[in-house]
Amino acid sequence: MLIDDVWKTIEATLGTLTPAKARDLAKNIAEPGAAKEQVAKTAADLMEWSQHNRERIRGIVSRELADQGSHLGLASQAELDALKKRVRELERAAGMTASGRSARTSAAKKTTAKRSTAKKTTARKPEAKKAPEVASPPAGEGG
Repeated sequence: MLIDDVWKTIEATLGTLTPAKARDLAKNIAEPGAAKEQVAKTAADLMEWSQHNRERIRGIVSRELADQGSHLGLASQAELDALKKRVRELERAAGMTASGRSARTSAAKKTTAKRSTAKKTTARKPEAKKAPEVASPPAGEGG
């Protein structure tokens, strides 16, 4: 019976202690013949204690994970967010579009494409003009 009580106490520390479990645990802890008010107060104290310990353990685990992450050289979420913001600022300053292309480069490509199309239509070779044919003097005439 004692081992069950210890296990319930550990479970209350690490797990989510429901009011029903807290009452059962308070009944087992309280002296035999204790008043209902005393059991209810003990159950409320257990609920508060359980919540406090869960928050405390969560904090310890979070700190340990952060420490291990920094020892491994992993970036925190705040560092990643700051880098994303900086990249966006640099892209805007460089005139980059959302697709990663430079707005200036895209405009230049479009202008070049228009120019080359225009050159193709106007850059036809003029037909070679033939020189007017001059009648050559008949053979034997002229001298």
